Amino acid sequence: GDIIGIHNHGTIQIGDTFTMGEKLQFLGIPNFAPELFKGVRLKDPLKQKALLKGLMQLSEEGATQIFRPIHSNDIILGAIGVLQFDVVAYRLQYEYSVQCLYENIDVIAARWITCDDKTQLEKFKSECQRYLAYDNAGLLAYLAPSRINLDITMERWQKVKFHNTREHTYDVKSHS
Repeated sequence: GDIIGIHNHGTIQIGDTFTMGEKLQFLGIPNFAPELFKGVRLKDPLKQKALLKGLMQLSEEGATQIFRPIHSNDIILGAIGVLQFDVVAYRLQYEYSVQCLYENIDVIAARWITCDDKTQLEKFKSECQRYLAYDNAGLLAYLAPSRINLDITMERWQKVKFHNTREHTYDVKSHS
């Protein structure tokens, strides 16, 4: 029942639990689908590695969510509010020595994708790859360019589930 603070980057995340050996399973903190999206461009292309490191660490803190389209090397940030983009740009510049620019992109919604039918999922991925991306946890997401596009896609692919939250189930393992 203790709450502790540990300074760390990358190996311990919000919602992680430490135990003396008990086997636990519980739902994690949900990620809500972002409402605003921006493309990210570097001012100095040689800083790509530092950009990715900074974005991953800031994403783990919940500043924004990262999406990597499966058909390109682009980076798309998703946020709930406009201020989050400003905070990320500031922190990238002063904590990671990376200057970035944001670009407007044609994305109005993100939905995480699941499907019990593997064949149907592969067909969906093949036909809709232009709109698909992986988030920073490696989960598949559909990035809709318009509400109409999202509605039509959801209607057409009824076996595919479109989730506006991403919730994790954690199995807590003992490390002796």
